[in-house]
Amino acid sequence: MSQHHERVAVLMGGWTAEASVSRVSGSFCGQAARNAGWDAIEIEVDRDISATLAEFKPNRVFNALHGKIGEDGNIQGLLNIMNIPYTHSGLTASAIAMDKVLAKSMLAGCGIMVPPTLPLTEDTHVYPKNFRGAHVIKPLNEGSSVNVYICNKKNINKILNGLRNYKKILIEEFIGGREIQVAIMGNTKLGAIELKPKRKFYDYKAKYNSSAKTEHIIPVNLSKKKLSQIMNMALKAHKVIGCKGVTRSDFKYYQGKFFLLEINTQPGMTKLSLVPEIAEHKGINFLKLIEWILKDASTKR
Repeated sequence: MSQHHERVAVLMGGWTAEASVSRVSGSFCGQAARNAGWDAIEIEVDRDISATLAEFKPNRVFNALHGKIGEDGNIQGLLNIMNIPYTHSGLTASAIAMDKVLAKSMLAGCGIMVPPTLPLTEDTHVYPKNFRGAHVIKPLNEGSSVNVYICNKKNINKILNGLRNYKKILIEEFIGGREIQVAIMGNTKLGAIELKPKRKFYDYKAKYNSSAKTEHIIPVNLSKKKLSQIMNMALKAHKVIGCKGVTRSDFKYYQGKFFLLEINTQPGMTKLSLVPEIAEHKGINFLKLIEWILKDASTKR
């Protein structure tokens, strides 16, 4: 591997619900970057991150943060001001993708099917009357399936009470069917993977706990036509929102139709993560994937 002699700050941690997962992603990415010849150091993000970066003077940043701050445009804005190239999506795309209602309205506006939505603000934490059957409740801007619940009329008010700390939450119709995730790398349709969780759905525990035993199926058993349809939808979503680098779009395939649940601008980068697995299946090992992401880093985001 070529020596880059470039300093890379791998940003991880922070003070959000997903800090611990981010640290795992960060340590994997930092190690891979060093193996690929970069002078990479993992940096824990705190309120003084700008001072730390000014002192460290990296040539580029590998953003391994998950959740708020790292994924919602905040860190991107700071890095823009400091004029440090960084990986993944820029400020606007990050902010839009993180606001699930805004992202869904943009995607629906360009013809991508999304689950029917009813956003609730803090003063309306009550069950919407016109909804029947099972629904998914989630905070408007968390990732990693933090505080996502599947509910029905019986348990809904209890769940809503438990989410009172969130200013905005989202209720959407629960869509059954198969869970398929698609990775995009730049403008390349990297591939798809299907998840068969042993748990009710692919929640936080299934994502980060190998004993939760989610079955990963690759290649996905879909017709050529359907596979190309879901890949095109993922690329379209990536472009419409203005994403850069790598994204992962999460779909449900139900009664012959694909519903895009959300697009992730900072997909997990642990060895249990889906994007590395999809890349591996395409013949791109973890080291090459991290190398590509770092080379793709730019200030023009």
